[in-house]
Amino acid sequence: MLPYYLLALLVLCELSDVFDGVVARKMGQVTDLGKLLDPMADSIVRISFLFTFTRGIVQLPLLLVLVFVYRDMFISTLRTLCALRGKALAARTSGKLKAIIQAVTIFAIVILMIPLGQGLISLEFFQSLSFYIASFAAVYTVASGAEYLVTNRGFIRDAWSG
Repeated sequence: MLPYYLLALLVLCELSDVFDGVVARKMGQVTDLGKLLDPMADSIVRISFLFTFTRGIVQLPLLLVLVFVYRDMFISTLRTLCALRGKALAARTSGKLKAIIQAVTIFAIVILMIPLGQGLISLEFFQSLSFYIASFAAVYTVASGAEYLVTNRGFIRDAWSG
């Protein structure tokens, strides 16, 4: 039953994020603070799921999950510091795609728990596939962070020199 509860929780989290964004735009309630906090909140939810995957049956390596943590902490801190200096760094398409890839990764691992629980796949296969799926997401996560830095290097330099 656990995979079904996790799926329901995931769907609820992702739908509430979409709903929140749609309502904010429709009501004209998009703010600079919201632009900073919404991605942070989304990251906290996804990283919380990924941390749970380091224990129990999934057994993702903690170092792999820390890739997600450190990338998001670094970019969020950078965006916040630049905002405090009057330079708003816009979200990038690669960052939005990163969020989608991370969500799909979490969904995939949870969905794979269903055939595992039914004895249709082995624990070793489940853990290996989960590792490779999460590794792909981690590589893209790092790449999107690097792209963000390269694209915004002028804004970052301006924020730190002024």
